[in-house]
Amino acid sequence: MQSVDSDGDEESRVRPATTVFPLDEDDSCIAQARHLAADFLDRARTDQGVTVSARAVDLTRLVVSELVTNARKYAPGPLWMELGLAGGTVEVTVRDSVRLHPAARPGDPGRVGQHGLEIVMAVAESFQVRLEPSGKSVTARIALADGTVADVPPGGR
Repeated sequence: MQSVDSDGDEESRVRPATTVFPLDEDDSCIAQARHLAADFLDRARTDQGVTVSARAVDLTRLVVSELVTNARKYAPGPLWMELGLAGGTVEVTVRDSVRLHPAARPGDPGRVGQHGLEIVMAVAESFQVRLEPSGKSVTARIALADGTVADVPPGGR
């Protein structure tokens, strides 16, 4: 497993580093991605002095798990995960080979499973899908510190 980091030029030293990970092409990529995300946040905390709450690590692992699971389930071929820091958030992007927008299903408390996108959209500061020539990228931003919009209970906004 190799990661691709910013190239170290002056511009990349000014902005936070982004790391891209190719993921294995089997179901082990889900656990692999969770582990890589937790390590990324741990390095941001220890190497860069970024404040990262335990809640942010847990939510990031959850979001990564849901996004990679969806990509693995619905998109054949290679997957890539990109992690970066931006404006007090960790930005998680998963790229796959299918040029279709994922869609969250309407709420149904009787439905078992298929709530992944609903979960991601509920805990993320923002959520975006971009169609690309060779597939799509799905990006979610999670607050790094507690006491942000994501921490406000439902109905409390």
